[in-house]
Amino acid sequence: MTGVRCTVVVPTGGRPSLGTTLTAVDAAEGAAPVEIVVVDDRGDPGSPLPIPELTTSVRVVRSGGGGPARARNIGWRLAETEWVAFLDDDVVPGHTWCGDLMDDLASLGPEVAGSQGNITVPLPGGRRPTDDERSTYALTEARWITADMAYRRSALAAVGGFDERFPRAYREDADLAVRMQHLGYRLVRGHRRTTHPPHRPAFLASVRRQAGNADDALLRAKYGPGWRELIGEGPGRRRTHAATTAAAVAAAVCGLARRRRSALASLAAWTWLTGRFAVERIRPGPRDPAELVRMLATSVLIPPVACAHAVAGWCRVRRERPRPAAVLFDRDDTLIEDGPYLSDPDGVRPVPGAGAVLDELRRRGIAVGVVSNQSGVARGLISPDQLAAVNATVERLLGPFDTWQVCPHGEDDGCACRKPRPELVHRAARAVGVPVHRCVVVGDTGADVDAGRAAGAVGALVPTARTREAERARTPLVAGDLASAVRLGLEALA
Repeated sequence: MTGVRCTVVVPTGGRPSLGTTLTAVDAAEGAAPVEIVVVDDRGDPGSPLPIPELTTSVRVVRSGGGGPARARNIGWRLAETEWVAFLDDDVVPGHTWCGDLMDDLASLGPEVAGSQGNITVPLPGGRRPTDDERSTYALTEARWITADMAYRRSALAAVGGFDERFPRAYREDADLAVRMQHLGYRLVRGHRRTTHPPHRPAFLASVRRQAGNADDALLRAKYGPGWRELIGEGPGRRRTHAATTAAAVAAAVCGLARRRRSALASLAAWTWLTGRFAVERIRPGPRDPAELVRMLATSVLIPPVACAHAVAGWCRVRRERPRPAAVLFDRDDTLIEDGPYLSDPDGVRPVPGAGAVLDELRRRGIAVGVVSNQSGVARGLISPDQLAAVNATVERLLGPFDTWQVCPHGEDDGCACRKPRPELVHRAARAVGVPVHRCVVVGDTGADVDAGRAAGAVGALVPTARTREAERARTPLVAGDLASAVRLGLEALA
């Protein structure tokens, strides 16, 4: 348990419950966090946040109202500890939370990037829960939610933190977890417990929650049709809501066109679909008059509102579709472990984490290629067939690559393609159909970075034992591992 250092980050929109959350952390048994960073996410704060007197150091910073994803990014980037624990501003950590958190983190190996707490939602006794209470209770089974989630700071840096295109506290945590796992990290559930009080009932709360459909559109754009399975969620109601809305529109259009039979048929379909949806929501609830009225009214409103948000999200994704980009990798000591003039395909050993980095790039729609000097061919140390066999093994283990560009010439051959000359990078950019200024070249030597610069691309260096100190010194983007180099390079393109 000793030696674990953690910062707690709490983004807040100024809810009154913030003080309760901070007091619970401060009072919890066990080693206190090094610091609590409260990120004020109010657009126009007006007055300071009411922060209670605590024994734990508290730092308050402002985000400018950019949303929870941006607020959390600001918080973890200020942290100087190995671990960062995120809490929502309406939860109550248990009385042993600090000690349990340290126990959870101390036992984790370097391959584990995150530890989730266990959320408890106390439901009222003596009656069935309302729709809002059931919505909150669903958090007890949710995966990787930041109501109580701790991440290694190095892992957050490797994936670039939360995607700030998610504007609300919805889906940004699931997206981060998927990207963590795509890079090869494991996420686990710890033993600590945190209470999340049920949401207070509000007549249109369930309608307002449909804004999340816009964020679902972004997840689908990033991960494809199987995104729900990736985050461990069921199929959802998108198709049913679309059918219900279509039936309502058809009834209205046919009515205006005086197509009575079609209008009645469409109205009947809408009535049946809406009625079935209302019954499904009413059945598990308290069934008192107020809840019945609310369920009937909101069951009429939810399908068209959900569809409208889904369409808005799809349009936003289309507008924000990123410009094409490509990452071009040196082969030896960057993607695979360097064996001098490697001629045996059985000697190909991928660099740890290379496969996960490449898979993440492909999932994001970023082209990947190889640009490699192979002077062993010119020197007679390996044959063209042996080079082809080794490259085929790299392709099998780490591919598919969108392009392979190889220079087989020696240093004195006077070719235009040997790095640090730019020709290989130009060829690769043309092959993948990406402007060269939208390419990142990642390698372990100055020649790799210089070739990228000479072509007009961004160069990022991942130093190894053979990297000269002078090469490090003249390279702006230097990273300790492949994932960080790729992230730095892509950030430089933004």
